[in-house]
Amino acid sequence: MPNSKEGKLIGKIIHYFGNIGVAVIKLKAPIKKGDTIRIIGGETDFEQTVGSIEVEHKKIEKAKSKDEVGMKVKEKVREGYKVHKV
Repeated sequence: MPNSKEGKLIGKIIHYFGNIGVAVIKLKAPIKKGDTIRIIGGETDFEQTVGSIEVEHKKIEKAKSKDEVGMKVKEKVREGYKVHKV
């Protein structure tokens, strides 16, 4: 079991819509609904399960490397924060 490991780096935050709590993530690796991700940057460090992923405002089950996806996040994030899969 990974304890305090960061997990595999799979992307970074490139935009955050504070009014709706949605982060735009530029992916380096695939991700799917149900995966657990960890977002790290600044004072922020939290894990959450991937609930829904959107590309071009369409809900998808999984995204591939190089996709830019929108995802609801439970905490405020900023551009440049790193996204890991745990």
